[in-house]
Amino acid sequence: MKSENVIQQEPLRYERKFLITDYSYKDVEQMIKFHPACFSEIYHERIVNNIYFDSPGLMHYFDNVEGSLERLKVRIRWYGDIFGKINKPVLEFKIKKGLLGRKESYVLGAFTLNVEFNMQEIENALNFEGVPTHIKNEVLSLKPTLLNSYTRRYYLSADKNYRITVDHHLTYYGISLHGNNFTNKSLDLNSTVMELKYNSNLEDEAKFVANQFSFPLTKSSKYLQGLERVFI
Repeated sequence: MKSENVIQQEPLRYERKFLITDYSYKDVEQMIKFHPACFSEIYHERIVNNIYFDSPGLMHYFDNVEGSLERLKVRIRWYGDIFGKINKPVLEFKIKKGLLGRKESYVLGAFTLNVEFNMQEIENALNFEGVPTHIKNEVLSLKPTLLNSYTRRYYLSADKNYRITVDHHLTYYGISLHGNNFTNKSLDLNSTVMELKYNSNLEDEAKFVANQFSFPLTKSSKYLQGLERVFI
């Protein structure tokens, strides 16, 4: 994938996930607070929203289910209210190679998400200055498959080598190119998704950080969970 006009291109890093159902969200917060790596909160809590896109045959979904070494997720992300006029959306290509991942991000134009949502809204957003033509074409070859929303908190270790995000109040909606009333909804109040992120050269030390938690690393994808909840 070309990188011209990309607003963010991260290096490959580890992104290790924990899908937590045996402990409450408050329990998870306490474990982070008392972790020997001395994590502290680095950003205010906020609501994260995403529209995911996939091929007509759900190629991205099945690549994840089958554990393909190279995987891709395409989504539009924004913060705050999930419905209404979306003023600062960002297109993200989340690229995974085994356990390593990175993102490429592009600023989009505003669009509106309501019952009249259709692909024209996305096409107008993609016409924002600076979005490369090949990126527009790739997104327009896909279809919206899932809308999700969750509340996220952010933490950083004292040595600044490890980031943690904690997501809860997970909400999933079916979404398509037409006829959206957003009543096909699934709310998950029993799960917390924690992600530990660190550079690829820190894998050995990261095992100690991960092992201090009382829950195991898991294979977890909010896209897969959401799609299976509302459609499959």
